[in-house]
Amino acid sequence: MLIAPYRVGVDIGGTFTDLVMVDSKGAVRAFKAPSVPSDPTEGVLSAIRLAADALAIDVETFLSNTELFVHGSTIATNTLLEKKGAKVGLLVTDGFRDSLEIRRSMREYVWDHRKPFPEVLVPRYLRLPVVERLEQDGTVRIPFNPDSVAAAARVFEDEGVETVAICFLHSYANPAHERAAKAELKKLLPNVWVTASSEIAPTIGEYERTSTTVVNAYVARRVVPYLESLSQRLSSLGLKRKLLMIQSNGGAISIDEIGQAPASLVLSGPAAGVGSLKFFGQDTGSEHLMSIEIGGTSCDVTLMEHGMVSMTDQIVVDGYHLNIPSVDIHTVGAGGGTIASVDGAGLLKAGPEGAGSTPGPACYGRGGTRPTVTDAQLVLGRLKPGPYAGGVITLNLEKAIEAIETHVAKPLGLSVNDAAAGIIQLVEQNILHAVEQASLEKGYNPQAFTLVACGGAGPLHGPSTARLLGCSSLYIPRLAGVFCAFGMCNSDLRHDYVRSWLKDLDNRESSGPDLLEAAFIEMQAEASDVLAREGFTGHKALLKRAYDLRYFGQQWTIPVECASTDAGTMRAAFEQVYQRLFGYVQPAGAIEIVNLRLAAIGRLDALEVASAPAAVSDPVAISRRPVWVNKELGFVETPVYDGTALTSRQQLTGPAIIEEATTTLILGAGDKLTMTEAGNYHVDILLSEAA
Repeated sequence: MLIAPYRVGVDIGGTFTDLVMVDSKGAVRAFKAPSVPSDPTEGVLSAIRLAADALAIDVETFLSNTELFVHGSTIATNTLLEKKGAKVGLLVTDGFRDSLEIRRSMREYVWDHRKPFPEVLVPRYLRLPVVERLEQDGTVRIPFNPDSVAAAARVFEDEGVETVAICFLHSYANPAHERAAKAELKKLLPNVWVTASSEIAPTIGEYERTSTTVVNAYVARRVVPYLESLSQRLSSLGLKRKLLMIQSNGGAISIDEIGQAPASLVLSGPAAGVGSLKFFGQDTGSEHLMSIEIGGTSCDVTLMEHGMVSMTDQIVVDGYHLNIPSVDIHTVGAGGGTIASVDGAGLLKAGPEGAGSTPGPACYGRGGTRPTVTDAQLVLGRLKPGPYAGGVITLNLEKAIEAIETHVAKPLGLSVNDAAAGIIQLVEQNILHAVEQASLEKGYNPQAFTLVACGGAGPLHGPSTARLLGCSSLYIPRLAGVFCAFGMCNSDLRHDYVRSWLKDLDNRESSGPDLLEAAFIEMQAEASDVLAREGFTGHKALLKRAYDLRYFGQQWTIPVECASTDAGTMRAAFEQVYQRLFGYVQPAGAIEIVNLRLAAIGRLDALEVASAPAAVSDPVAISRRPVWVNKELGFVETPVYDGTALTSRQQLTGPAIIEEATTTLILGAGDKLTMTEAGNYHVDILLSEAA
């Protein structure tokens, strides 16, 4: 029986809404309910009802005994992907009306020159000029003219604009004109939601700053009402504390604070994996972890070095640039719902299209007819037919066979089994490339990391991916299927602050230690006030300094965490990161400080790893079935184990299948599994075996 009070994390995915609850003694329970894309609140409430039923209490009692409720949602991302956002108006400096559409004119894939850029979220007739102009140091070149704002407001009102974004030239150096324009708009259009770039992304880079502000305005009308409605619904059902949301930076934030920056939720779900990595790092005994979180639609790769996760402020969602602090996550379309097909040239493809939760993979029996990775796993015996995730879905082998035979096997002239194996091998190549991009391309050797396979589908691909990478160590949490939801229960609160600096590192008159210290003290005062309002003071409040640095003449900056204001210390920290990324440094090269950054962290009591009971006997298989192991061995009669019956220090040698409540693990031939002290899975990969 779980003992109140509880911590609850709820993650809405494409297929399932995951709920994890942790009681006051550290005991954990996980639940899955189908996601409801048309009304995400229903998926959340269904998961809550499952948890309450498992405790034999009503929903009101469950929520009233919940001390921490943290939520991660894809609603901001989906609003952008589905183009279901608000009608946005944009105020810009006179003469810069088309900056948003001109973009940077750079392509992610330089040879793909025919692919059109994404649709501009604000059409030209709603991008209106304001008479004003600042110099790059923030001094006024042309005074602000409120009459031009009034003229734009009349157009916005006539056109039914719902939200307005404001982005003036050089407002990062002086926000006065943007603040004046916002105040004027609020008087003229009191029912229109307004956001200014100096509030959400006060950084150099006009296009990225404008794009971020526009996306923020675009998603606001859907995200903010949803969060307010969910918060009110939970409160009415008994939740006493404020709902917390996971941001793209991996930290939580109260719903009261998120209202002005809903765009910071675009990576809300995947970013919560940071909390899980920190927790499971205690069990692995390693500070060097690399996770592949594979769910129904995507594979998210996150790298942790020395216990710290890499951060970035340059992310792209469906072609739209956002300049917001985020966990550095590399994502590819490779999940259980990834659809396999044969193109016109007779080549097998996997993705990027996915089946989602509705209709889902063919084997779900919900109307889907196209083959997916999950269908292939079922055909290959890695998954078993029948109820899954507590009976939420039932896997139908006949429908999986029919889908693969019709759409892949017959067009390629293959057997169903060979077609299914080809789908798995292809998607694992895609996962491999994603991991290499997140590690090798950033100067990290993946073989120096423990690979963490998580997500509902991750443990099925973990051993093969580790073998392809040359990683000898694989770790699979027992809670792999609810990895992000569990991470929410172990996530601190976090606010990020940035101030543009744009000064020479070695110029003591403009960037001396005293000036830098004074600037940081101002930022820290604001951050400390916010943390204090949320109840974090003293040792519960942590402030971490960082810089965005670059060599003079370069366009892009490199984030460097450094508490010192000493130029020599900052240079050494920068050159260490630069050497890792590019393999060289410029001795005595001139370095420019572009931004000052401050992370304000409200520390929650960390969850502790509890030891599981030690094994008293060898593990016993509950059944055996033919499972496709690899292309050399083909199908092998394989023992199947109940994961809930395995405990600390027990060992297994593959091939083997281990079935958990929220995921399924596969061990390759010769792989050696050892149950950790906390009852999770550590696998020593046999690297000599062909993948």
